[in-house]
Amino acid sequence: MSEALKRVGAGEKAALESVYAATSAKLFGICLRILRDRQEAEDVLQEVYVSVWRRAGSFDSSRASPITWLATLARNRSIDRLRSLKRTVPSDPVEATATVADERPDALADLESRGEARRLAGCIGELEDKTADAIRSAFFGGLTYSDLAGRAGVPLGTMKSWIRRGLMKLKDCLQR
Repeated sequence: MSEALKRVGAGEKAALESVYAATSAKLFGICLRILRDRQEAEDVLQEVYVSVWRRAGSFDSSRASPITWLATLARNRSIDRLRSLKRTVPSDPVEATATVADERPDALADLESRGEARRLAGCIGELEDKTADAIRSAFFGGLTYSDLAGRAGVPLGTMKSWIRRGLMKLKDCLQR
């Protein structure tokens, strides 16, 4: 996938088609889980791939796996759209999206299949519980920092600080 993104960065349309075919179902699931609206999710997914076309040249495989980079783009675009719509996410259970996602492994399952999950789980286990929970909810659960701050009863800036410090600790731990 990294090679395909490099080719997309070089302007190869066939490579973008390949990346789209391999990742669109997963990314659509992320968008739909956050937005809870099929049309909005489809629109955001299109924006994500336009962004991929424009930004693939800046993809750095030493910083993130291709699916992590793509999932982050989808998550961030979805959250931006949600904010622009000025509405809150309904409290439907995350299990309601099971019929949307494809059967291929998601980003977390991909990590597990490569054996990195044990390292990641160990590193997350070294974090304070509140920080570990916030990181899991934000990056694997699709919650916004604002949602997390509300749930924890702390200011938004505090939540952002917890997650930022936690991510820096994770990075240090994973680089050992």
